[in-house]
Amino acid sequence: MAADYNAQLAKAQENLTEWSVLLPASTAGHTPHPLLYPRTLPYPNRQRQTMSAYSQEIKDAIRTVANWPEDGVMFRDIMPLLQNRAVFRKLIDSFVHRYQDQQLDAIAAIDARGFILGAPLAYELGLSLVPVRKKGKLPFKTVTQSYDLEYGSATIELHTDAFKAGDRVLVMDDLIATGGTMLAACELVRQLQAEVVEVAAIIDLPDLKGSEKLRNAGFDVYAICEFDGH
Repeated sequence: MAADYNAQLAKAQENLTEWSVLLPASTAGHTPHPLLYPRTLPYPNRQRQTMSAYSQEIKDAIRTVANWPEDGVMFRDIMPLLQNRAVFRKLIDSFVHRYQDQQLDAIAAIDARGFILGAPLAYELGLSLVPVRKKGKLPFKTVTQSYDLEYGSATIELHTDAFKAGDRVLVMDDLIATGGTMLAACELVRQLQAEVVEVAAIIDLPDLKGSEKLRNAGFDVYAICEFDGH
């Protein structure tokens, strides 16, 4: 066990990555062990790494389906990733290791695949989970935000009591494409006077300029992996 640990640490230091991401999340009362979850990087003067040590493995587990749901679209299917229990654990662990020291209060998970990520991450980090729903799905008083689609528009909403003023919130979805839904979700969080700490996803499609749009609007963006094209 000690030999395996030392080998992993040496490899991480060699690659200048955050070595804690190589180790599984603690499940003993969900209190991070100080040896497994160090608060500093081995290279404290380096910028925070933008990719998980598992990025390539996670990316390899995502299936590309050509010409679906229409011609010209390369659909990035995360279902094989979710079906692979080892890779799914590494996916959630990657987010845990990134956000465990960010003093978050809540995760705003976007309807619907964002729920798949937000629920286990909120559980591991001891945070509240706030679903961002399509209009008409929430029973209590809501705030709404509309955004443009290629043809027409769409609206998402939050309950008015979803956050307290000053709450630190992570906004999550499975994929960043044109960025419209993510940006609308961030604006909802701001409407309730909470702070968007970062926007997170499994996949970024940088050619569609969504992550660029989010950064230009003042939001930090994190994705586990990227794919070229649509």
